[in-house]
Amino acid sequence: MIPKFDLNENISTILEKLEKFLTSKTVVGEPIEIGDTKLIPFISTSFGLGTGGGGGKDEKGNDGTGSGVGLGAKITPAAVLVIRKEDVQLIPIKKNSGIEKLVEMVPDILVKLDKGKKEKEEKF
Repeated sequence: MIPKFDLNENISTILEKLEKFLTSKTVVGEPIEIGDTKLIPFISTSFGLGTGGGGGKDEKGNDGTGSGVGLGAKITPAAVLVIRKEDVQLIPIKKNSGIEKLVEMVPDILVKLDKGKKEKEEKF
């Protein structure tokens, strides 16, 4: 007996798994806190899905069926939300420019954090 392939079931299974994978945590990353500064990454996702199936007879007249499903995914950083007190900046990440800008901001953020810490210590 030839096994029956249910293409709709295969697609449904893949989409269910994809739905579980794509949560708000995969699109908006977990916040990273550095002192009083919070960094929230935003991620861009794109997917492609292909499916097909068919049946026929071989040279000897034997029946056969087959189906297949394929999925491709691309997940890339899109932006970083920087929150420090009342200052909020959304830094887009484009080919090198966003990462470079974020890396350039790190020393300034660390200096400001250190300065803020010293000011608090002086008050007490």
